[in-house]
Amino acid sequence: MNEQHYIVNGFKAGAVNAGLKKGNGADLALIFSERPAVAAGAFTTNRVKAAPVLLSMKHIARGRARAVVANAGNANACTGSRGLNDAAKTASETARMLKVDKAEVLVASTGVIGARLNMEAISAAIPDLARAISKKGIPEAARAIMTTDSFPKMSVFDGHAGGVPYRILGLAKGAGMIMPHMATMLCFILSDVMIDAAQLDRVLKECVEQTFNRITVDGDTSTNDMVVMMANGGAGNDPLTSQDAEEFRGGLTHVTGDLARMIVKDGEGATKLVEIRVKNAQSPQDASQGARTVANSSLVKTALYGQDPNWGRIMAALGRADIEMIESKVDIWIDEVQIVSGGQGVGVEAEKRAAEIMEGPEFAVTIDLHEGAHHDHILTCDLTHDYVSINADYRS
Repeated sequence: MNEQHYIVNGFKAGAVNAGLKKGNGADLALIFSERPAVAAGAFTTNRVKAAPVLLSMKHIARGRARAVVANAGNANACTGSRGLNDAAKTASETARMLKVDKAEVLVASTGVIGARLNMEAISAAIPDLARAISKKGIPEAARAIMTTDSFPKMSVFDGHAGGVPYRILGLAKGAGMIMPHMATMLCFILSDVMIDAAQLDRVLKECVEQTFNRITVDGDTSTNDMVVMMANGGAGNDPLTSQDAEEFRGGLTHVTGDLARMIVKDGEGATKLVEIRVKNAQSPQDASQGARTVANSSLVKTALYGQDPNWGRIMAALGRADIEMIESKVDIWIDEVQIVSGGQGVGVEAEKRAAEIMEGPEFAVTIDLHEGAHHDHILTCDLTHDYVSINADYRS
């Protein structure tokens, strides 16, 4: 895909190496809207919130933003008042270079929890960073925010409002500590569509709930998760009609869903991308909780890695999920192969066919509770030796 695909009217981006993370790659990124932009965000629900999350929540509350500055290599979490001062200093120094209000600068961080930022390095790098931004710089920013990610994550949607073309572009990082309940996950979305702040906030939160809040790698919700979106109106469209709004919602859902899927596929050490589907639950909460409990079960996830249709582990997870279920009603499939009927195994031959499906990189586990009419799903991945190795050595 050519670099023109990652350009959004009125936005610039770039990255520099500030020496904040292991290796020699860029680790400080900046995204800037040349025009005033409305903004909205969704943030971690972890009660332990990193300093940049607290600052960005405060700044974005006005529904406006012009820039996001993000560092990798250090989360600036559990750093107290000094950490908050460091986040604020990052915002103010960036604002000064860009000649905007410091309240229009959002700050994001990802990396090790509990260590202070190297503010000397960041302060020294910000002038070069401000000079490095360009309209072609989005891919550079996407690479700079990576930590344990194996590839940069970007997605684009091109839509029309009243016949006027606009673009939605999202970039994200995340591979471990992933269970967004607004995981470590950062996502920045840019658009040149003209939209009011209240509508943007409403649609973004709906899309986040249906995509980023339906994924898990390891069941851990980070201190630093954030999804922020800026829309600068550079497309010049008229106010969105109901039809335009529906297309915009669909486009944003495409971008967030695409990025969410990439994050799970890139789960630390992962070899399988698996959708856990729960059908016919008694309530929406039961459908969600049932799928989430199975998706986060270490025993289920290691069976996925071993390509073993060990349905007993799925039944055990359902049984502790605190949902309405009767064992003798439960049916389970691996893709189109049924391995459980009425709470009991279908047989060895069915399990052999299911195991063959599980050799592939992607498949679905479908669970029918036969308790009601509510459905939900969670995207998860397998749990491998490499996941343990990556996280055992994370700080070394």
